[in-house]
Amino acid sequence: MTARLARLFTAHPGSVGESYFGHMRFALWFGSRLTLAAGAALTHALLPFLFETTASRIVRELAERTHNRGR
Repeated sequence: MTARLARLFTAHPGSVGESYFGHMRFALWFGSRLTLAAGAALTHALLPFLFETTASRIVRELAERTHNRGR
């Protein structure tokens, strides 16, 4: 039972070559960047002269960063 529970927390991080805590750190960083992109997009919706390319740039950087993970 303990080994099965441990696999729930380590199988996916292991599939992308990370430890549980390394994956946690990456996921927290990734989520913070998504939150920043969302804030920029929402601000841009109201004030279109601000953050004209910020959200799309962040999303593009995140896509590039994750494209070949785990291969």
